[in-house]
Amino acid sequence: MLERRTSYEDLIDHLVRSTPLHRGEASRVVLDVLAYFDETTEEFVRKRHRELQAKGLVNADIFERIAEELPHRAVAPSALSQRQLRRIVYG
Repeated sequence: MLERRTSYEDLIDHLVRSTPLHRGEASRVVLDVLAYFDETTEEFVRKRHRELQAKGLVNADIFERIAEELPHRAVAPSALSQRQLRRIVYG
C-alpha cells in the first residue's frame, strides 16, 4: 500500500515491532488514522447525519447529538448551531 518510503515508515516499523500487526496491516492502520484526522467538519457532520438517520433518529435528535459530539473530535471545530449543521447537510 505504501510503496515508496514515506515519513510514516518509522511509525509503521514501530507498529510491526510492538504489535502483532503485519506490515500491510500496520500500513493500513496508519492510513486509516491519517484519514480520520483529515476528515473535515462538514464531512463528519454529513457522515454522522447519515449514520444516525439510518438508525431511525429524527433530525432534531440527530443535530442535537452531532452538536454534542463535535467538541470531542480530534480537532474540535468552533461551536456550530443546529441551523449551521442543517446547512452543511442540506446546503
